[in-house]
Amino acid sequence: MARTIKTLSDYGKEYADYGVPPGCAPSPQVLKTQSQDYHLTEKSGKAGKDGKLGENWFLAPRGYFDNKLWNRGIQGAISAAQWGSGEIGEIDRVGKRLLKLVADHGYKPEDWYTEWLRMAEHVEGLAKAAEAKARYVTAGGAYRRASQYYQYAAGKKYNQDGSPSKDTVEAYRKGVVCFRKAIRWQQFPRVEAVEVPFEEKSLPAYFVQSPMNPIPGPTMIIFDGAVLFKEGLYNGFADEFAKRGIACLIVDTPGNGESLMLRGMHARHDSEKSAGACLDYLETRPDVDPHRIGITALSLGGFYAPRAAAFEKRLKACVAWGPEWDYRDSWIRRWTLMLEAGPKAYELLDAPLMHKPWMLGAKTWDEAFKKLGGFNLRGIAEKITCPFLLVHGEEDGQEPTAVAERLFGAVRSKKKTLKIFTAEEGGSMHCSGDNRTLALTYICDWVMENL
Repeated sequence: MARTIKTLSDYGKEYADYGVPPGCAPSPQVLKTQSQDYHLTEKSGKAGKDGKLGENWFLAPRGYFDNKLWNRGIQGAISAAQWGSGEIGEIDRVGKRLLKLVADHGYKPEDWYTEWLRMAEHVEGLAKAAEAKARYVTAGGAYRRASQYYQYAAGKKYNQDGSPSKDTVEAYRKGVVCFRKAIRWQQFPRVEAVEVPFEEKSLPAYFVQSPMNPIPGPTMIIFDGAVLFKEGLYNGFADEFAKRGIACLIVDTPGNGESLMLRGMHARHDSEKSAGACLDYLETRPDVDPHRIGITALSLGGFYAPRAAAFEKRLKACVAWGPEWDYRDSWIRRWTLMLEAGPKAYELLDAPLMHKPWMLGAKTWDEAFKKLGGFNLRGIAEKITCPFLLVHGEEDGQEPTAVAERLFGAVRSKKKTLKIFTAEEGGSMHCSGDNRTLALTYICDWVMENL
């Protein structure tokens, strides 16, 4: 086993243990180029009343696995089940099959892919059988579950350069196909697959509306963060906004989902361009009130949504679910911690380390850090004037509370709210992964009152 790396100058073959090819790791010089606000990333989150972090079941070793990343994957699947995108029994079956494989030979991305694909194909078979008998409601529900299972399968297999493997791309594509089949028969909320014209291409999206929407009515634009798909964002947002008479446009922006996986559109910092394209599209729809359009996004979307609202004054409300202030600083901090802790720290990430450069259209981490230079809200958050909500959890393992407070303090909106969920009440993990309903209903109620 490779020795623990203690200093940033200790470079060598150990990088192979992080899944980083030779010549692609960040140089020591780059890791020393922190901004004036870097100290914000070094402040740890608050603890619960007992002085310990919350006892969330999916944190190792309390969940299915003694691996935080795999537990978070299972937790996300269970959370989505309440919105029809999973069945507890099916998820549990996958989890138990994986447990046996882990006991046999440890954590293998191929196993995660194989078992979720196995379940996806099984449930898609149920959907086809129901469709053949004209049982369209049943078929639609099964296609929804199959869609999510295919996309869970797409979450772990990558090539050495960070790009998804052919198997991953195909599993993701099947997930999109199943989702589009599912929405054909869905009555509540109504879902329409649309294309948003964007520069010389278009952004794939879903427009969601319910019979409770006034015509024309308010609409929320929903952006991804990083390593997210619009089919996953649909869970929760669509139903909760629809219940409140609010339509939504759920978009795979450059760097995410279909835009990245199937169209080669890499991530970029100028989110106001994507938001502007969405606004232009929504203004062509007679069922949308052009004066009541807002935006929300989560995780890295905590940068995308505020930046869009700063420059696009047609946006009348902004929600950041998770804060970002300087994403480049955040990654310098993460690299520093991983180098100090050794390869074991790698399991905290949502994707292989080389996925981030690939997402940005870079071949090395030094190139990626150059592109990340534009991913900060310094001098930009101050331009936000619409009603603003920032939702954070005190146990967020990716961004400390100090980052949320810095962002919130910079926003100059006359009507702004900072909600920090505690360990005691729940919803305190990154993007409230431990109690998504709690945060999601809070967000939707705030939007209903402020848009």
